[in-house]
Amino acid sequence: MDINFELYKVFHTVAATGSFSAAARKLYISQSAVSQSIKNLEEIIGSLLFIRGPRRVSLTAVGEMLYSHVDQACSLFNAAEAKIREMQSLDLGEVKIGVGDTILRYLLIPFLQKFIRDYPNIKLKIINRTSPGIIDSIKAGTVDLGIVTMPISDSNITAFNFCTVEDVFIASSRFKKMKNRLISLKELASYPLLLLQKESSTRKNLDLFFISKGVEITPEIELENMDLLVELARIGLGIAHVLKESAQHFVERKELFILQLQEPSPKRQLGIAVLKKVPLSPAAEVFKQQLLEYSQHNRNIPYQT
Repeated sequence: MDINFELYKVFHTVAATGSFSAAARKLYISQSAVSQSIKNLEEIIGSLLFIRGPRRVSLTAVGEMLYSHVDQACSLFNAAEAKIREMQSLDLGEVKIGVGDTILRYLLIPFLQKFIRDYPNIKLKIINRTSPGIIDSIKAGTVDLGIVTMPISDSNITAFNFCTVEDVFIASSRFKKMKNRLISLKELASYPLLLLQKESSTRKNLDLFFISKGVEITPEIELENMDLLVELARIGLGIAHVLKESAQHFVERKELFILQLQEPSPKRQLGIAVLKKVPLSPAAEVFKQQLLEYSQHNRNIPYQT
């Protein structure tokens, strides 16, 4: 039975007010339109729904049964509309963010602190992924937006420039003979290298850079976590390729040093990725705009675009 919800809405209002005229005033329609709607509904259902009195109407047995169900449905619709209003006013909402742990730790923490202070009713859900994993999650609908390494070749994704970051090679005093001099890529490749796994965009970009220079690299150790690469470099297991900020503390304490390369690898562009042609929720849109503004004006973000 395919019945227009507007007929149920009129029925519910008449039942609640007990009057066609009162229902008309509440719905901002004419009394004749109310009468016609009830007549149409009764014809579709095949039963009388109201007993008409001189001043008020009362429900029949069928009308009582129908009202009990329609009342629940209207309550659910009203609750949904209220939730939508809360989301639009940012009194309610959730943002699912995909980001790598290193970018989260060294670039986003100050922003997240400010955002939850400004929008305390918006829930943030952070999903830790590599850039390819973030893209897959956005397309699957499990992530609203993500911070990814550019460029993005997927035609289903739109990305906004966020910032540029610098990756460096770091080493401990075990490799002190490499300090304060320019190192060729060929010489660097002869040492034990500690790199991210091949699935990461950072590693893919590094591999492409070495290939473009005609140098082959074979890492000693491959890990998912950049902070672990820093720790392994600290104890002298090899030379690690990491985000500059992740090693800055140990460089300042002179536990590590940054190698000076004859041909430094290009800086990485990070972007905010979203699903193309699909509007973000109000909360996610505000998060994206605030993040873009933060990248443009906050000095805690390195190498701003």
